[in-house]
Amino acid sequence: MSGETVLVPGARRVETALDVPDDATDTDACAVACPPHPRRGGHRGDARLLAVSDALTARGIACLRIDYGDWDGGYGEREDARNALRWATERYERVGCIGYSFGAAIAALAAASVEVSLRAVALLAPTRLAADGLDVVTAVRDIDVPLYVVYGERDTTADWRPAVAAARDAGATVTALATGHAVAGSTDVAAASIGSFLAAELRG
Repeated sequence: MSGETVLVPGARRVETALDVPDDATDTDACAVACPPHPRRGGHRGDARLLAVSDALTARGIACLRIDYGDWDGGYGEREDARNALRWATERYERVGCIGYSFGAAIAALAAASVEVSLRAVALLAPTRLAADGLDVVTAVRDIDVPLYVVYGERDTTADWRPAVAAARDAGATVTALATGHAVAGSTDVAAASIGSFLAAELRG
């Protein structure tokens, strides 16, 4: 895993870290990883994103962990994720998306609205956003590729129930963990299950 810094093209300054498997020449798949709320300390070095990236690179999948541009209430952050997905699809044959917490909402919103073709989406501890026009539940229903949702049954921080219910209604795979919003004590389990799901969808 290299963690090479990449600047994603677009109107906003979006820095990312590109993690690649040891044999990078044999990589034709990439997952874009969206971090939690930037005003609450969220960034591309989030422990859950790092764990997912490790699980992906161990399975031969690159991972592009992004930082958002200046705070824009979710609107600019959605475009940051879309630009990262566009960048990835120009360089990889198969692209997916993963997000944690606020980043799960952004991943869902971006995946449901970006014009490029994706292969899979995974959401960890998804939450809803209050901004008009950023309806995560509708986005979850509109995702037309395989979707995997992991959430903590003891999560009292995020409003996860509507997104999880929408995912179940849409036929997505949903896993409940006996943990809270921070996924404490279950990070490796969550990362391994997400890594396996994305690898199965992105390497086929």
